[in-house]
Amino acid sequence: MSDQPKVKVATVWLGGCSGCHMSFLDLDERLVDLFKLVELTSSPITDLKEIPPVDVGIVEGAVCNEENAHVLKTLRKQSKILVALGDCAITGNVPALRNQKDLGEVLARGYIETESTCAGEVPNEVVPPLCAKVRPIQEFVKVDAFIPGCPPDADAIWYGLTELLAGRKPQWNPSNVRYD
Repeated sequence: MSDQPKVKVATVWLGGCSGCHMSFLDLDERLVDLFKLVELTSSPITDLKEIPPVDVGIVEGAVCNEENAHVLKTLRKQSKILVALGDCAITGNVPALRNQKDLGEVLARGYIETESTCAGEVPNEVVPPLCAKVRPIQEFVKVDAFIPGCPPDADAIWYGLTELLAGRKPQWNPSNVRYD
């Protein structure tokens, strides 16, 4: 084993479907190889409340509420390199579909007009205050690298991360980007 220190990596999940993190887990046995090189300091599965300083921060999802914006800005501050994982982070994608409607209409349709256990009102105590519009992360912070796709497949994530760990910027072409 090398005497090189491991690269510290943190991942966060903002508003989105979590498909990108699921693709990350699809690395299967390659995760073992990756973890020889990196130390995963925080992720959605570790549930750490604070993000420590890291070499690489990976963010999935779009900014849907003020908490998302705070987590994103903290990750940017704590990361030497910030990577946008998937199209929700890059374009707003699926979460941004709600931008086509008035936010009040969206909440009413989801909680009031639909049969639910919410007694005909928006459960404000559990629904975080939402931004008027969903926005991609580069509208809030500088992004150093993008791993495109919806979700990016494990091979694209592997390629992107290994390129970054080698000090190179990944070059994307249509053959290594997938949209499901």
